[in-house]
Amino acid sequence: MPLDIAEVAKRSGVPASTLRYYEERGLIESIGRRGLRRTFEPAVLERLALIALGRQAGFALDEIAAMFDPRGMAVIDRDMLAAKAEEIDALIRRLSAMRDGLRHAAACPAPSHMECPTFRRIVKAAASGALARRAGAVPATRSGMIM
Repeated sequence: MPLDIAEVAKRSGVPASTLRYYEERGLIESIGRRGLRRTFEPAVLERLALIALGRQAGFALDEIAAMFDPRGMAVIDRDMLAAKAEEIDALIRRLSAMRDGLRHAAACPAPSHMECPTFRRIVKAAASGALARRAGAVPATRSGMIM
């Protein structure tokens, strides 16, 4: 039984405005109208769940759209998934280094942060752009502190 847009929004948690946008982008397809309201097949709920999963993993809408064939069946490229996992690993490494640097700065016994050699190296690396360039690199550490 077809679902109107309000029911799809309620069941999926996706606002009606986003459903209309997804339809414009070709991510979902309505099957008609009931009065002024769009109607959808119940299977749209599973597709919306896959779209939400892709968004949470950091995929762009164009990348998500490419994960469906013309009939709307999921055809997910495993190489693309592996590449996204690598991107997430690089982000985790960068965030972990940042976390460790903040923890060091918070607990450093130096009278001032600018007197701490480790903190000064972090500041110098940030100023030179080295931290951004090393986003994928694992920082050298000793006792959990950035070197």
